[in-house]
Order: sequence, then C-alpha cells, then structure tokens
Amino acid sequence: DFSLFCSFGTSCLKQGNFGDIIWFLQSFAHTLQKNFPHFQPEFSLNFLIFFLAGGLPFLRKFKHKEIEAATNGFSAILEAGPGGRAAYRARFADGLVATVRRAGGDGDQDREAFYRELQLLARLNHRHIVRLHGYSDGHSRFLVFDQMENRSLKECLHDPLRTPLNWRTRLQVAIDVAAALEYLYYFCDPPVFHVSVNSSNVMMDANFVAKVRFTVTIVHTCLKHIDRPTEAYEIQQRRRDLVFQYGVLILELVTGQSPGGEGELVQWVQEPGFACTMYKMVDADLGNIYDSKELRNLVIIARLCTRPGNDAMVSIPLILRYLQGKVANLGCESENICELSV
Repeated sequence: DFSLFCSFGTSCLKQGNFGDIIWFLQSFAHTLQKNFPHFQPEFSLNFLIFFLAGGLPFLRKFKHKEIEAATNGFSAILEAGPGGRAAYRARFADGLVATVRRAGGDGDQDREAFYRELQLLARLNHRHIVRLHGYSDGHSRFLVFDQMENRSLKECLHDPLRTPLNWRTRLQVAIDVAAALEYLYYFCDPPVFHVSVNSSNVMMDANFVAKVRFTVTIVHTCLKHIDRPTEAYEIQQRRRDLVFQYGVLILELVTGQSPGGEGELVQWVQEPGFACTMYKMVDADLGNIYDSKELRNLVIIARLCTRPGNDAMVSIPLILRYLQGKVANLGCESENICELSV
C-alpha cells in the first residue's frame, strides 16, 4: 500500500535510521519511475523530499476555497494564458493582494510539471524576479505571485491610454532585467534559462521596478561539469538566444516599436550607417527628454547583442556592469560603434 510505504519512510527519517532511509529512497524512486515512466531519477528524490516534508515550509499552501474566494469565483481574470494557465487578480482574507495563475492541466504528467515548476520557482530569490508567495495543489493547481500593479512592460510601452515611460525608467528597466538574467544564468545552480525575454514577461510593480516572470527549462548539468559536447553546445546556444532577446528588448525600450517589427529593428541596428539615424529612431513619446550618451550606450548594447553569427557575444554580466558605470567599455575598442559621437 502506497500510503503505508510513505508512512514507513517518514518514520525512518524521524528515527534517523540511515540504512532504512537509503533503502526507502531507492525503493521510492523505483516505485515512482515504475508508475510514472516520465519521471527522471533526480526529480524522484526531489519529489520524495517535497512529499514527506508536507510541501515547501517557506511557501504558503493555500486551500482551493481560499483561491476561489480571493479571485471572486475566478472572475477577476487578468489574462488568459496558453494551456488553461489563466491569471487572476486575488485579494485574500488576510489582506494579501496577489496574482494567481492556474498551473496547467490535472493529469499525472501535469502534476509532475507543476512540482518541477514549484520547486524551481521556490528557490529563486531576487529583487527583479516576480516572487512566488505560495501554491495550491488540490484537484486544480495554482501558483500565487506578487501583484504587479503596473502590469507588463508591453502595456506600459504600447497602451495609448497610459502615461508614457520616461527615459530614466526605461534605462532602469534595462538594468533591472540584466540583473535578473545575470542571477538566473550565473548564480543559480543549475542555471535557469528564461525561455522568452520580451516585454510581455517583464512586469512593473507600483514603483515601476521591473521584475521578470517566466516559464523555464532547467539545464541539469552545471557549467563546471559539462562532459558531453552536445550539452555544452545546448548551453551556449541558450546563452546566445538569451542575449539576442535582451538586445531586441533594448531596441523596444529605445524606439517604442512593438516586438512584431523586431526583424526590421535588428536590421536597422546592424546597418553600417545606423548611427546617422539613431536619434530619428527614438520613441516619439520621449520627445527630446533623454540623455544622448545613455542612448548611445543602449544602442551599442543592442547592436552587440543582435549581431549575427558571433560566438564571442557580449555577456549579460558585462552589460550590467557597463550600464551601472562599473566598467568603461564593452571590450569592443576596435569597433567604430564605440567611437560614436553624441
């Protein structure tokens, strides 16, 4: 009986009987893989720890009825996401205001994906990552995140009914997103790769501080221990994709043009004479209220990030230090773009 099996495991952990614990871990992993063939061995152990610990103690576990009441019967829809992953505005009885996101379907494979996502999100702790408050894992599964009062960067840039973002805010968004990406790629072990860096996935809080939200894939092999060339290639390719997408985001911040035209924007910034038209490309909503040197810096970054076929692409940490004024250049002294007049 599965419940008796788990009760025995819990008893082993409490009594510190390590021989029995090892046997139990191995048997439990085998049982999970037998019943759920798509389970991976390393995740079986994580799932076991999650299960025996009664969840994640540093996350709040919500009851379904709490979620339903807080979202007014799931009527306060913020957005209709793919695969049934709708998001709702929620106000809980204790005063917590949050965003509740439905976590996919209800099958066994969806359950595995939910616990993977939950464990990953729970270990992220950064000022520029949308924070996970808690979860509900009943028949329907939900994730509860910080409420982002100013919604997405996309809405801030392209909604004609909203006050346009000023230059200082746009520059700070570029810095905030770079800080989040540096954390995900260089400080998480294993590194976490943002699937899509775009203005829809950059959220703005009440003070217009940018925070990244995302769906993710995990690279299980740490960068220090890569043995297979295919794994190294995959990581390098993901890194290039991330940097390219960040460059496109910079172009959107500067020009105010929607992502639908990103091909034309990339083509423009890669042209030899792009500097001659740089000021004409600035978002008209900004008028002339921007810093020319900071504009130059952002355009240089966008050009380097979106340069085709460049394996030695500029890194996110270097970009961040450059925007923060901690380094004087991006290592491209020989490039004419670094000699742009302002």
